[in-house]
Amino acid sequence: MKFLTLLEVGGLGGLVAMIIGMIFIVVFVVSLVIGGITKVIYEWNNTKKFSTGQFWKTVLISMLIGGLISGFICGGM
Repeated sequence: MKFLTLLEVGGLGGLVAMIIGMIFIVVFVVSLVIGGITKVIYEWNNTKKFSTGQFWKTVLISMLIGGLISGFICGGM
C-alpha cells in the first residue's frame, strides 16, 4: 500500500531517470559483449581485421536495437 501512496504523490522524475539510466547501462554492456563476439567471429581466420570504427558501429547498432526492444517492452505491447 505504501508503494501505491508513493506513486500517487508524484514528482518521481528522479526514479524515472534512474530507471532509464539502468536500462542504458544494461543495453551498453550487452552491446559491448555482442561487439566482442562479432569481433571474434570476424577475425576467426586471421585474414581480416575488425577495426575500431567497425566495433563501435556494431555496438551502436546493437544499442539501437536494444533500445527498440526495451521501448517496446516498457512502453507496452
